[in-house]
Amino acid sequence: MEKPLTEHIRADKRPLNLKEYEKVGGYEAVRKVMKGMTPKSIQDLVKESNLRGRGGAGFATGLKWSFVPMDALKPKYLIANADEMEPGTFKDASAH
Repeated sequence: MEKPLTEHIRADKRPLNLKEYEKVGGYEAVRKVMKGMTPKSIQDLVKESNLRGRGGAGFATGLKWSFVPMDALKPKYLIANADEMEPGTFKDASAH
């Protein structure tokens, strides 16, 4: 069974602070990446994980990331779609 994303949310629904988040393993993956993983090795890891997008098609995230040219001389830009327009997407938000 998958581990729920809400596993570490407090019963009183208050959000975790940074120190508490790190106690439960927060930012471990970021530290691992920053300590020496290459962009290619990160792409390969995400491909192997079979992580899928949350859209209706469930597009493979690793495959999508592999479309980004890895030319070290050119800057990369990350654009995050943080829209909550699909029905039910806000249901997982933590209530304050």
